[in-house]
Amino acid sequence: MVGSIEVCSNGAVSHNGGLEEKLDEFRRILGKSDGDLLRIVGVGAGAWGSVFAALLQDSYGRFRDKVQIRIWRRGGRTVDRATAEHLFEVINSREDVLRRLIRRCAYLKYVEARLGDRILYADEILKDGFCLNMVDTPLCPMKVVTNLQEAVWDADIVINGLPSTETREVFEEIRNYWKERISPPIIISLSKGIEAALDPVPHIITPTQMISRATGVPKENILYLGGPNIASEIYNKEYANARICGAEKWRISLAKFLRQPHFIVWDNSDLVTHEVMGGLKNVYAIGAGMVASLTNESATSKSVYFAHCTSEMIFITHLLTEEPEKLAGPLLADTYVTLLKGRNAWYGQMIAKGELSLDMGDSISGKGMIQGVSAVGAFFELLSQSSLSVLHPNEKKPVAPVELCPILKTLYKILIKREQDSRAILEALRDERLNDPRERIEIAQSHAFYKPSLLGQP
Repeated sequence: MVGSIEVCSNGAVSHNGGLEEKLDEFRRILGKSDGDLLRIVGVGAGAWGSVFAALLQDSYGRFRDKVQIRIWRRGGRTVDRATAEHLFEVINSREDVLRRLIRRCAYLKYVEARLGDRILYADEILKDGFCLNMVDTPLCPMKVVTNLQEAVWDADIVINGLPSTETREVFEEIRNYWKERISPPIIISLSKGIEAALDPVPHIITPTQMISRATGVPKENILYLGGPNIASEIYNKEYANARICGAEKWRISLAKFLRQPHFIVWDNSDLVTHEVMGGLKNVYAIGAGMVASLTNESATSKSVYFAHCTSEMIFITHLLTEEPEKLAGPLLADTYVTLLKGRNAWYGQMIAKGELSLDMGDSISGKGMIQGVSAVGAFFELLSQSSLSVLHPNEKKPVAPVELCPILKTLYKILIKREQDSRAILEALRDERLNDPRERIEIAQSHAFYKPSLLGQP
């Protein structure tokens, strides 16, 4: 097949040779016959979930006789007047978007909403390519479904774009719609965060574990995808990479299917480390935002914070996994970009500036769920259990693991207990008793603290 050149919905020119061959190859792997659509559905329409579905739509949506790509979000969510007015400005600043809406007879409703004569809903603007959490970045038009059963019952691939705090509830509902399935779907989770469980022993529950327990889908069919990705930048064709992690059965073929010229996907077997790091980076990104704000973007202060928080991340992953993937390459880059520009870092900045209050909760209009807040509570609760005690390297006595994580402790006091304000994060960094981060890393790499029970293993 001769490659074609097309203009994408974001205005970029794309050389699309070979896409149909990749689609056909993946269909063959799944055993799809002619006329049997490959059905892909995104569950959850936050920024990353919407962009991920839009990337697939841009690449494969034209092959309508071979693939169907849809996204589910709850119906009934209204767009407030301020957002409607801003959305109107975005539309009129982009000639390609304006022309598209006029051609689809969809422009008038945005005019009426700006004037206050009409209420817009999140699901209807998503159909036009606007994610409520990211209206400044228009996406391609999407096929949106608000009925969960209709969306998932016959899906071959389900993309979990839900926050970790909503994953269990939604997939428990999905289980009811899959009771008569002959073969399980493939599930790709984009969710970052964990839950802590204390019975029968303290352990974490990651989003992929939540999905497996909620649905009964075999673990080999559930994968995690993450990387140094800012959703809006990826859709605007900024070069990026990611890893899809899980069992070999699907990850290699999925990596090839998902790979694009500007979005390189590699495969990796270490699902646990990548998924836990996905939750941890959001925890420490909030603190990074606070440090940036409180020090007027001091590069020195931010680098000191980076050294200490990454050492805590390494320590925590070595508690969970005997031989975790090293915090290097894409894993380190993912942490770096999240601390630099993610929504959790933005949240930390706004809290430190006093422009947001903790009383406003962790679901912020225009940003979505700030997943790092609940993750702070979960990791602290888990690592403060005395039954997991480790030997303190200096004091030579048993302590809860959290005692070796002063930044995590401070974030808990700020965000969850509300005993201190954001300036406490700087006090924690400037504590003269703070050890060299290298010592924490050496302790972690000694394997002396590995706790397999934290993953629910005997």
